[in-house]
Amino acid sequence: MPITPEQRDEIDRLRAVTATTRRATVPALEEILYQPLEVLDHGFVRVIDYMGDDAAVVQAARVSYGKGTKKVSEDAGLIRYLMRHRHSTPFEMCEIKFHVKLPIFVARQWIRHRTANVNEYSARYSILDREFYVPAPEQLGAQAVVNRQGRGDVLEGEEAASVMRLLREESERAYGSYEEMLNQREDGTVIDPSRQGLARELARMNLSLNYYTQWYWKVDLHNLLHFLSLRADSHAQYEIRVYADAMLDMVKRWVPAVYESFTEYRMGGTHLSRTGLDVVKRLLAGEPVTQEASGLSKREWRELMDQLGRSDE
Repeated sequence: MPITPEQRDEIDRLRAVTATTRRATVPALEEILYQPLEVLDHGFVRVIDYMGDDAAVVQAARVSYGKGTKKVSEDAGLIRYLMRHRHSTPFEMCEIKFHVKLPIFVARQWIRHRTANVNEYSARYSILDREFYVPAPEQLGAQAVVNRQGRGDVLEGEEAASVMRLLREESERAYGSYEEMLNQREDGTVIDPSRQGLARELARMNLSLNYYTQWYWKVDLHNLLHFLSLRADSHAQYEIRVYADAMLDMVKRWVPAVYESFTEYRMGGTHLSRTGLDVVKRLLAGEPVTQEASGLSKREWRELMDQLGRSDE
C-alpha cells in the first residue's frame, strides 16, 4: 500500500487543523497539502510545507529592479522576463518540502541533484516494508541501440513473462532472507527466540534496488525547476519522470505564473548553440543545409531537426 494506516491517521489529523497566519498561502496548494499522490505501484509524493508564492518572486525581483507596477498581468510579465533571461535569484525566495516514497534505484538517481535538504528513512533504525517495485509490462523495454542509458522496444511474450517472474520471485526471496537474518518479521515480531539475529544495518544489504525507501526533500523553487526540467523531460527515465510529472502539477497549483513561464521557456522552448543558430538562420534564408555542411555532429543535427520538427531531413 502507498501509505500506512498510521500515516493516514497523521494526514487526517494534520488536515483537520487550520490556523490563521500573516504569511502568504495558496488555496490551490492548501487543497492538497499533506495528501499523497500515488506514483508507480507503491510510491507517492505529497507536499508537507511551503514558503512563498508568485508574489514572493516578484517582491524579490523588485528589490533589484525597483517598485514598478503591481498589476497581476505585469507581475506575470516580470516573472516571464526573469525566466527568459535566467535571473534565478528571485525564484530562490520560495521553498517547498515534499515527502516522497520511491524505489531505491530512483532515489539514487534523484540524489544526484545536490541542491536540496534531504532526510531519508533509516534502515539501520527501522525494518523496511515488504514493498518492491515491479514495472508494468509496457515498461519492460529492451536496451536501446542508440541511447546507451535508455530503453528500446518493449519485451513481449515469454521473455517479458520471464522477467516479471524473476523480479517478483527474487524480490520476495530477498525479503524472506532479510527477515531470516534479522530474526524478525516485517511487523517486528521475533521469529526464533533462541537466536539473536543480524544487525539491521547489515541485514539491509541483501535487499535489491527495487525496494522502496522514503524521504523528506526540501528545495527552493529555482533548484526544483532545474530538477523538473531534466526529470520531467521525455528523455528521462520513466520511473523518475512520473514523480517529476506529479511535482510539476503541484508547482502549477503553487505558483501558476511561474509554472506558465517555466513551461513556455524551459519545457516548451529550446537552447541553440552558436552553430545551431547559424543553421536556423541559413534555413530561414532558404539555403539547403545538410548535416555534413552544417558544422554539427550527427547527434546534434538529429536533435536540432527534431526540435524544428524536421526530423525526416
